[in-house]
Amino acid sequence: MASLKKKIVDGNTYFYLEHSFRKDGKVLKREKYLGTAIPPNIDAIKREFVFGFYVEKWYSILDAIKINTNEEKKHTPKSALRKEEQTFAVKFTYNTNRIEGSTLSLRETADLLERGITPAHKPIADIKETEAHQKVFHEMLNYQKDFSLNIILYWHRQLFKDTKPDIAGKLRTHQVAISGSKFMPPLASEVEFLCREFIGWYNLNKKTLHPVELAAGVHLKFVTIHPFSDGNGRISRLLMNFVLNKSKFPMLDIPYTHRSGYYTALERSQIKKEEGIFVYWLFRRYIKEYQHYSR
Repeated sequence: MASLKKKIVDGNTYFYLEHSFRKDGKVLKREKYLGTAIPPNIDAIKREFVFGFYVEKWYSILDAIKINTNEEKKHTPKSALRKEEQTFAVKFTYNTNRIEGSTLSLRETADLLERGITPAHKPIADIKETEAHQKVFHEMLNYQKDFSLNIILYWHRQLFKDTKPDIAGKLRTHQVAISGSKFMPPLASEVEFLCREFIGWYNLNKKTLHPVELAAGVHLKFVTIHPFSDGNGRISRLLMNFVLNKSKFPMLDIPYTHRSGYYTALERSQIKKEEGIFVYWLFRRYIKEYQHYSR
């Protein structure tokens, strides 16, 4: 953890942060100058300062995951790669919809998407949205351009045209709340501007941020805007995987069983306005998922 230090030079007091870390068997120190007074948001500054060190450390691990998974793909038959993609599509569709309240089990999702077997006694909306999500997922994988507001609206329309046609592909025009969360999304009057600002941020940072950090930022920023009446989580997770796939990193499925930690990280980032909280969570989740490729 960063320590708050002070120096007195010619009778003047100066504050700074100091963080010690080990690299290549040596203990190194870095400092961050704060000024002549302790900033009121010192705790947030400390977290961001220390987070930077973890990010540097994790980049090499994340890059190893990319290199090793792509190397393995070179030696994997195309039919096996197609099977892996479909297996991921089923799990991702199940988990992303289950997080949002779908009643279909993983087995029912697999039977529906792979064998065309419609589960009995389940809401027709859950079935249609499951089928629609897999279709949009594969369209997203094959989309060659960068995402734009128009393609996001198109994907949303494809997800909900058969179940919620009144909101499908449309930015919300009313205030919404997130069930169980203390965070209140922006006003409806701000949504279109924030969406265009989000696209601008993505275009500005897509070549400079590490792809996994970019994917985390895309997810967090989009779901924080909450531009739709429904489906914000599903679209944000699709966009996250769009960024990862486009950069040739393996995609990430956030399991329904890990939803509590996922929701907590999102909410804390949103309320504290500290992106590092969610980025830190996603980095750890990503590395844990692909730890056998990280060496």
